[in-house]
Amino acid sequence: MRNDILKVLASEEDIDKIVKGLAAKISEDYKDKNLLMLCILKGAVVFMGDLMKNVTIPTQIDFMKVSSYGSGTESSGSVNIILDLHRTDLSNLDILIIEDIIDSGKTLSHLVEYLKLKGARSVKTCTMLDKPSRRVVDFSPDYCGMSIPDEFVIGYGLDYAEDYRALPYIGVLKPEVYTK
Repeated sequence: MRNDILKVLASEEDIDKIVKGLAAKISEDYKDKNLLMLCILKGAVVFMGDLMKNVTIPTQIDFMKVSSYGSGTESSGSVNIILDLHRTDLSNLDILIIEDIIDSGKTLSHLVEYLKLKGARSVKTCTMLDKPSRRVVDFSPDYCGMSIPDEFVIGYGLDYAEDYRALPYIGVLKPEVYTK
């Protein structure tokens, strides 16, 4: 599997520093709010687990599963909600959507509006990685770990065909692996 990696974008140490910085900022910004960290499955689960351990204020967690990808490496353009958020207390919650990566921006843009329409008191976004060069909608995350170039990344929860998620770092996948 390591032979499939072109280069490392973020080491375990880099990730730890990023997560701790984001957690400190979130803890400060949400100290007087009713925080619900909403993990977007599956890719963001590792990031959210680390973030939760470093946030110093009370928080609830929940999960949604959405997809905008077909079987390949390109977004299909439509957002499909596979596992929805079913809560009766949304009007009392300040939701922070936790995502692994923002590419086109369509998924998070859609989710922010969707959760507002469902009655959430506030909705903001936190991503580990951002690819602003791929944006097709006007969207910027409220919290961002790092901006990256337009390369296919894996590790730290990010996958290609469900593989590589368990890598403890974020790496760039060699193109020949996903263009076979």
